[in-house]
Order: sequence, then structure tokens, then C-alpha cells
Amino acid sequence: MSDFYQTGVVSTLHRLGKPNLEAVEAELLEHAKHRPIALILPTTFSDFQGEAFKKILENLARVKYLEEIVVVMNKTDTMEFRQAKKVLSEMPFKAQIVWSSGPRIGELYKLLEKNELFIGPDGKGRSVWIAMGYVIATERSEVIALHDCDILTYNRELLARLCYPSANPNMGYEFCKGFYSRVTDRMFGRVTRLFFTPLIRALEKILGYLPILVYFDSFRYPLSGEFSLDIDLARVTRIPSDWGLEVGLLAEVHRNCVPRRICQVDLMECFEHKHQELSESDPSKGLLKMCVDITKTIFRTLSTEGVIISAGLLRTLESTYLRTAQDTIKRYEDDASINQLYFDRHAEVSAVEAFCKGIKIAAKEFLEDPVSTPEIPNWNRVTSAIPDFLGKLRKAVEEDNR
Repeated sequence: MSDFYQTGVVSTLHRLGKPNLEAVEAELLEHAKHRPIALILPTTFSDFQGEAFKKILENLARVKYLEEIVVVMNKTDTMEFRQAKKVLSEMPFKAQIVWSSGPRIGELYKLLEKNELFIGPDGKGRSVWIAMGYVIATERSEVIALHDCDILTYNRELLARLCYPSANPNMGYEFCKGFYSRVTDRMFGRVTRLFFTPLIRALEKILGYLPILVYFDSFRYPLSGEFSLDIDLARVTRIPSDWGLEVGLLAEVHRNCVPRRICQVDLMECFEHKHQELSESDPSKGLLKMCVDITKTIFRTLSTEGVIISAGLLRTLESTYLRTAQDTIKRYEDDASINQLYFDRHAEVSAVEAFCKGIKIAAKEFLEDPVSTPEIPNWNRVTSAIPDFLGKLRKAVEEDNR
């Protein structure tokens, strides 16, 4: 059972007592009559073939409150796309595939570039953005939910709890972030535990009180890939095209919403998905790449808040982060000890050292180009520049799915 303690500036909706999934789904079925829900599933073909995605499809076959299911696939060739269509056609529910790396949508990307609208490389950020555009284009849903497709412990409770705060009009939330415990015989979630939270707290030590830092520090799992939001918020939200997706999305929500319209919800008792390699010697992949992209997103966010990011501040941050993260390791080691969990202190220290290297790389790249903007334009900007773009997008997706 979770605790019921409220922290920070956003509401925390805990998982208390024995969940009554049937009652929650019955309420969602009623709420969906007034606030229809779309589910976006971002995936690649390799994940599509995995056991985790098969389990997701099995669970979705028993979900009745979704208005539409959108599977967005990137880095997928023609034969893989056809295989995916065949698999989904055999499901007891109708799902549309947004083939984000396909030729029809590729032509739309060229149209955006022709109008000087940056959309980034083929990756999760761009896939999520184009899928949101498709849901906006269909004009069928009022709420968008999204979760990752490599969740090994997936069940209907996760989806129901993710959708409930945004779909329930009595709550009035415009954005809901999922969180969960990532513990088996050891603790996972290294990027959140050892990098993101110590980095934010190091910045708070240096810069003092800043609403955006307090807001970031309010989230129990800020880097989770699970969230739901109002369709109107999706229209005005810019998101990064790189690994800074989750943090950039949180920053945009902070910009566009008041805190009382934002919440986080405990999704499930045990959450397990595939683990990224640390890749401490190669900043172009793995957790080190994630660290670099997230750090640059944080720097850009702070600069838009009026913070002057100087070379001196960044040098101070490196040492402050290192000490904060080292203190954090001791806390987790003690937590693991009392719970009889396996704890590899050397691996934890190595991760912190790799993340410190990532912060240095991000600092250098930011100082060289502090106004770089890998965020994708929001959908209001796109439709202002190309008024019929959403119609073209809907047509391209429908033709792909024939």
C-alpha cells in the first residue's frame, strides 16, 4: 500500500487499499460518453513483436471505454508495417496505425520543412507529436492517454488509473502524470534516482527558490512515459523530438496550466519494462544520451524563465550535482539494506560519474548554441501556417490503413 502524503505543488493521487478495477472502469465508461478517450501507443516493430506488446493487446481487448486506439510506429519498413496491420486486424477492437516513417506521412514532413517548421529526426518525440495530431484531426476524442509499449507487468488497472483523472469532469485535471515503483530484488530507475532528482535539487541549492524547479521536484517519477491530457492542451503543447520528451512536456504543461489542474497518479503496484544500457563511453546512445538531452532541455527551460546560464554556474552545478548525488546513493543503500534488497554501490557510483560526464557534455553544447530549439511546433502553429494540414494527415493515415 502506498502512503497518502501530499508533496510539492501538484496533486498526488495514491493507490490506497484494494483497488476496485470494475468500479473504476464502469465510471470511465460513463465519463467517456461526455469526454471520449483516445489511447496512443508509440512503438517500433521490434517492440510490436515483443511479449510486452502482446500482453497490452490482450488487455485492451477487454477495455470498453476507449473511443479510439492509435498505434504510432516509427523506424518501421513496408513489410513490417503490413505485418503490424495484419496483427491488429485480427484484434476484437479497431486500431489505426500512424506509420510515422511511411512515405505518405514522409511527404507531410517535407511540407512542414518547406514551411520552415522543425519536426526533428525519426524518434519517439516526433511519433508522439504526429499521433496527437491525428487524434486532433479525427475530432472524436476529448482526452488523450499515452503509455509505453515495453511494460512487462501491464494490466488494465494501469490504463484505467491513467485515464481516470483526465476523463472525470468532476476532478478538472488537464494533465495527469503516471508514477510507480520500479523495485524487484533491487532498485531500478537510475536516471530518475541518481540523475534527474539530484540535478534539480543541486539547481535549487544554487539558484534558490524557482517555481519551475519546485514543480519538477514535485513529481514522483518525472521521466515516466505514461500521461494523459486534455485535447485542448495537446493543441498548444510543444514537445522535444529527442530524449528530453518527458521533461520538455512537463515544462510546457507548467507553462500552459495552473498547478491545481495538474496531478500525478500511482498506476500500479509493480512496474517492470526493458532497461537501457548506461553506455558510459558513448554519449550518442543509452542512458548517457538520455542524460545529455534531458540536461539541455532543463537548461533551455531555465533560460526561458529568465535564468542566466553562465559558464561559472555550469561549473558550480557539476560539483554540486556530484555531492548531491553521492549523498543520494547513501540514502538508497540504507533503504535497500532495511528491505533486504540487492545493492551494487560500485554500479551506482559509476552511473553518477557517467551522468556527471553527461552534464559536462550538455553544458558545453548548450553554451555553444544556447538558443537551439529542438522542440516541435505546437499544433496551433502548424494549422496557422498550413490550414489544411490536419485534413491531409487524417487522409494519409486512412489511406495507409486501407
